[in-house]
Amino acid sequence: MDPLSHILDGPRARGAFTLRTVMRPPWCIDARDGSALTVVVVISGRIWVGSPHGEVEAGPGDVVLARGPEPYMIADRRGRTPTVTVLPGQRCVSADGEELHLTLRHGVGTWGNNPDGPDSMIVGAYEDDSEVGRLALSALPRLAVLPGERVDPALIALLTREITSARVAQAGLNDRLLDCLLVMAVRAWIEDAPDHTPNWLNARRDPVVARALDLVHERPADPWTLAGLARACAVSRSTLADRFQRAVGTPPMTYLRTWRLTLAGDLLTAHPDLGLEAVAARVGYGSAFAFSTAFKHHTGRSPSHYRTPVPAT
Repeated sequence: MDPLSHILDGPRARGAFTLRTVMRPPWCIDARDGSALTVVVVISGRIWVGSPHGEVEAGPGDVVLARGPEPYMIADRRGRTPTVTVLPGQRCVSADGEELHLTLRHGVGTWGNNPDGPDSMIVGAYEDDSEVGRLALSALPRLAVLPGERVDPALIALLTREITSARVAQAGLNDRLLDCLLVMAVRAWIEDAPDHTPNWLNARRDPVVARALDLVHERPADPWTLAGLARACAVSRSTLADRFQRAVGTPPMTYLRTWRLTLAGDLLTAHPDLGLEAVAARVGYGSAFAFSTAFKHHTGRSPSHYRTPVPAT
């Protein structure tokens, strides 16, 4: 399983924020919720999205990806003054601090300044991520728009219908549909912009490097050496080292160490009751001591401190 596959298994939506938003101009939303990733699908009208990393415009069917946690603004056109600010926990306030969540609510799953407004969109926010998720999300630009024809409209229609229904298991189904929408969007972006994707994705064009990446990703606990990995790829050590370095940008063993410790970060946060010896064994370290030393060097924090939530300030 390559890191991109962890978009389903890493930052997998669990109770994600999904909403149909309907607005009448003039309007501008200042999103400061700190979400790891926000997916916006334009249903009708046109929108402008701006962030510290650039700005894009989108029309019906287009999908906008905004990678956090930096804030961004979304409006009917550029230059608008924010009328709504979205804070952590999806708390919505006006410019003077008035709470707006209930004021702007219009039935199940619908929110906005006018239920009959011409500008409508589906907004899905991944509010948290994991270490593996961050590696997968590095495949994405900070801000991008994908043309409508690159994502199946049937999926968008189904997600829209489910968001605005009150049926059994609605939240769980919304999460899975949002995951599918995200994967389709990411796949389309990678296909449309191959020269801007990370090395670990482009490297898969080399069959030898692709084989090495598959082995490392799928069997991180194996006692890999450069010689053993090269043997499994049916090439010499020097050939693997050279081709891997040119394709990925780092030596094979360096990439392996990074991948193991990335997985370890995910295990530490997702499974707080899993002991350090067990975590170490799952990611290819012979002892908790060796793992802890490597992990602290990699992250700057010990495993125990890493898995302890930082108190909110």
